[in-house]
Amino acid sequence: MKAVVTGATSGIGREIAILLSEKGIETVIVGRREKELCDLRARLSTNTTIEVLDLFDPNNAKLLFEKHKDSDIIVNCAGIGFFGEFDKTDLDREIDMISLNVISLHVLTKLFYKEFQKRGEGKILNVASSAAYFVGPHYSSYYATKAYVHRLTRAISSECKKHSKNITVTLFCPGPVKTDFGKADGIKDGKGAISPEFAAKKALDGLFKGKEVVFPNFTTRFLVFLSKVLPEKVTTEIVYKEQLKKKK
Repeated sequence: MKAVVTGATSGIGREIAILLSEKGIETVIVGRREKELCDLRARLSTNTTIEVLDLFDPNNAKLLFEKHKDSDIIVNCAGIGFFGEFDKTDLDREIDMISLNVISLHVLTKLFYKEFQKRGEGKILNVASSAAYFVGPHYSSYYATKAYVHRLTRAISSECKKHSKNITVTLFCPGPVKTDFGKADGIKDGKGAISPEFAAKKALDGLFKGKEVVFPNFTTRFLVFLSKVLPEKVTTEIVYKEQLKKKK
């Protein structure tokens, strides 16, 4: 088997690549920082290809697919977020974020899904966030991108189940994870942040079991449950206050 993993330079993507290699799966690790990718390749025991690509440009997502359309698994893990009130965040950074979190993920999901349909088998893992279920003051654009990933992935999975038994489309929604995600904006990890190793294991367990949606722990599942039973006005105010606490 062969898997493409975006966002492999750090965090959940890096740990997913390690676990896939331990399963004997050939990996294509994708990111912008060549040194980190080279360091990761040195750890992996299976055949590994490095792709130094900037997925802020969706055209690079198309190039990635064309080079590795023979893959059996696509893991869309690349993503960024920016903290701040909407009138104070930088527009160009937000456009980059939307291009990465939404457009490039959409491109890779679409192209690999169509390829898998031709073959009659394949696996897609899209990494979103529990943020997908909430309105996110101070992280408004980031939460919105993850809501897109959530809705897109669930819809594709529903379509897929009607006629494709050997193709799985899985959505992974972690809560806070101990990564460098908010470092650039001086944001602390959220309460109960889990390790990227733990998150990666839960994500792949769900992927290989063919689950549609995967939460890494009870806490995240409970928070998502609250998003469905409490009024949105209430959960939005809670998110507003909790995000302010993360600012150092």
